[in-house]
Amino acid sequence: MAAEAAAPHVVSSATGSPGTVEEQEAAGVGILLQISMLVLSFVLGHILRRRKFYYLPEASGSLLIGVRWFNFREDFFLLFLLPPIIFQSGFNLAPKPFFSNFGAIITFAILGTFIASIVTGLLVYLGGLLYIIYRLPLVECMMFGALVSATDPVTVLSIFQELGTDTNLYALVFGESVLNDAVAISLYRTMATLRTHPSGQNFFLVILRFLENFVGSMSSGIGVGLISALLFKYAALGVENLHNLESCLFVLFPYFSYMLAEGIGLSGIVSILFTGIVMKRYTFSNLSEDSQRFTARFFHLLSSLAEAFVFIYMGFDIAMEHQSWSHIAFIFFSIIFILLARAANVFSCAYILNLARPPNCQIPRQYQQALWYSGLRGAMAFALALQSVHDLPNGHGETIFTATTSIVVLTVLLIGGSTGTMLEALQVVGDSNRYHHLYDENSNGNDIGYMGQNYDEGASTSSKFKSKLRDLSRSTTSFALLDKIYLTPIFTSQNRDNNDDTPDNSPNKELTISRGPSELEGS
Repeated sequence: MAAEAAAPHVVSSATGSPGTVEEQEAAGVGILLQISMLVLSFVLGHILRRRKFYYLPEASGSLLIGVRWFNFREDFFLLFLLPPIIFQSGFNLAPKPFFSNFGAIITFAILGTFIASIVTGLLVYLGGLLYIIYRLPLVECMMFGALVSATDPVTVLSIFQELGTDTNLYALVFGESVLNDAVAISLYRTMATLRTHPSGQNFFLVILRFLENFVGSMSSGIGVGLISALLFKYAALGVENLHNLESCLFVLFPYFSYMLAEGIGLSGIVSILFTGIVMKRYTFSNLSEDSQRFTARFFHLLSSLAEAFVFIYMGFDIAMEHQSWSHIAFIFFSIIFILLARAANVFSCAYILNLARPPNCQIPRQYQQALWYSGLRGAMAFALALQSVHDLPNGHGETIFTATTSIVVLTVLLIGGSTGTMLEALQVVGDSNRYHHLYDENSNGNDIGYMGQNYDEGASTSSKFKSKLRDLSRSTTSFALLDKIYLTPIFTSQNRDNNDDTPDNSPNKELTISRGPSELEGS
């Protein structure tokens, strides 16, 4: 097709490479088709929302529209499409629900993702040893486990908004999906490094490399975000009516964070994620009101377009030439394995969290089941699988890419389409305050008793363990106090809580996803 010939030149023309008149004309046709599909995707999504037809999610429409139309280079995807989506995820976090559930979110995102990665990798490896699926080396199985552990429940969250689920459930699902991307990327890169430099590596060195990559990328992103906050606080661009300069600088900082991390060998995606969180918390309040409105709408627009394009791109790649459909058993069992790994992730972490929580603050069984069901795969898993095609030899990367693409498509179509029915069956729809006690703070803003009780020498090992967990859970309150007393006054020009006073009965006012229809108003 003309689009197939045109698409590769779209990237080259965008990056400034010269081309013949025929190539420019072909590129124009390709761009026209891309824009047409974006328009069709948004129109279809709007119709689905108006009709309240949840059995075909909005993302599914983009997937189906994009099937077998054309293809372009993956560097365009990784450099221009993915960063706006990831930044918007961090930028869009509402502080109160996120930090009130911070301990649980961190547990699911870090410990849970690590569990899911290991379980998936081991099951895939054992399946290969038993000759029931395509056999991969252990390290490559672990790479696959890491990349498919990145969740992207954009479709589920949009339905959560429509049906009005509880604030805390929304915060848990959204917060976990945002932070576990960072963990999955760091795990994948650690395993990739282990594969290329296997000599002298042991388990503790692997953990050390993971922490080095994750903490380094996170620190880079946080540092850039804090520098931007100080710049806008003391430059006073809004006071001098330099709104255009103010907005331009704000828009450039996320990409500066991304490129800085990539340039020093860290993860740009992890860095830009934490830059988004910090810039929303501190830098955003230092902007003038005009710049706040512009930047909120700009990043919403950019991420919406990028996300629609990503799902269309996934539709393209269902029929790409480097797909490897000869290992159907690998795809089938991989889906089963990730469901089992997701269960091990959610239910084990929830059990540990409930040990640390008083009886009136337990994570309900319905929440745990909803969290398990919400583990869709999306842009991040697809991006890492795309990278694996270049990282792995002998057709292994193509097999992993095909399996991941199939997992993304099936979870979006099947799980995303049945989310409304699932929420109604679990009875977590329509009452946003049903489990309000899950907040780490009570209505007066005080700690509700997550502190461990003193235990004597004769206390049982189980009691000591539970008390230590309760002591550990105090970190959320400690950070909130540190933020209120020190960080906010230092990095912001006005001591306000960045919409922390959002009423609790408005669960999703700020916690919107990049394609949520209410985000323009909520930001």
